Amino acid sequence: MQQQDRVAGADFLRAAACLLVLIHHLILRIDLTKLGEGLRPTLTALRFGNFGVAIFFVLSGFLLALPFWRSLDAGGAMPDLHIYALRRAARIVPGYWVALTAGFILSVTLLGYALTPELAMRYASGLFFMSQWHWRTFFPVEGNGPLWSISFEATSYVLLPLCFLWIFAIPENRRSPLVTRLAWLGIIAVTLIAHETFRTLSPPNELDRGWQYGMQGGAKEWMPNYNPIGFFAVFALGTLAAGIQILLPRKRRIWFDIIALACLVATGLQLPLSTGGSWEAYGWLGVPYAFPLFPVLIAAALVTLSRSVLLAALLDNTVMRFTATISFGIYIWQDIVLTSMQTISPAIFGIGRDDPVQDWFIGCAVATPIIFLLATFSYFTLERPAIRSAARITRKNSAVTQYS
Repeated sequence: MQQQDRVAGADFLRAAACLLVLIHHLILRIDLTKLGEGLRPTLTALRFGNFGVAIFFVLSGFLLALPFWRSLDAGGAMPDLHIYALRRAARIVPGYWVALTAGFILSVTLLGYALTPELAMRYASGLFFMSQWHWRTFFPVEGNGPLWSISFEATSYVLLPLCFLWIFAIPENRRSPLVTRLAWLGIIAVTLIAHETFRTLSPPNELDRGWQYGMQGGAKEWMPNYNPIGFFAVFALGTLAAGIQILLPRKRRIWFDIIALACLVATGLQLPLSTGGSWEAYGWLGVPYAFPLFPVLIAAALVTLSRSVLLAALLDNTVMRFTATISFGIYIWQDIVLTSMQTISPAIFGIGRDDPVQDWFIGCAVATPIIFLLATFSYFTLERPAIRSAARITRKNSAVTQYS
């Protein structure tokens, strides 16, 4: 996104999402049953940092949909899908492929997995963003679990313009902001029907199902509730929010700050309120992360922060903006660091100890800066050069089109 196109509050939410996921994976390294009553409720609530995945999907749907809504409301044509595809590929492919390959190498070296055809098949499915459709390939590599969501998001990248093709097909004399937004609500409804159909028709068998059987057992536990169609429903809520944001008056009002703050507080409360239930916080129709309440609150926060007077400026501070800049790297490299540390030194996070708190904090203090350094290196050496190359190509193509 170009600097002039920044949406106020988006950097904060992106940074918060990646930090929540990082906290979630750090807490997975401690035995919560061995904590005292003072610390256990807090860390148990923060264990639901996996909600950060839902924030990423809502945020992506929001930001990627803005050019489509603007063109639609102006009576223009669909945005150039070649440019759209190039920019999406430039943003995720270089960093993702390197992290995926590093996870694959880690699997067959430090982690000691045999190089089987199935392991190679999982890696290949990840390379081609096709790992999301079956429990066997759900986790494309053993050494980097969080990469499961990248192929899920790539599916949403494909479905977004396909759905907008239908919206743009509405005749201009029948097209209005109300009609197009209601049409998008229809798309969300159809998506949920498709999600429920997928859940009904493709349940995994019970053989070796559960996290005690490793990543593939965990994938069987998550599927079919975790599927790319259901996650597109989360993504599509962000898309609808973008359509609503465009209709708002551009003038900032303090009551937007009040609503945004209320939404952020409500989203924060979802973490402790989810304790006692499943760690995936399955919501309506089995969609994870308290669907639809949590993603709707995030979407509402995005809309109102973009028109806030003070709150977005406070939240989008220098630290959060930098964290947002390297957030993709934080996401794709964190598990490699944590898994490697834990394999090399099994007790580093206090695992196996009756009082693990001190060692766990030391492990977190060592791991976190390493993850940030790797993410920074990934951004400046892999991600930013690809993003800038794609921007140059798209500018050149736009100039050729304009003057031809």
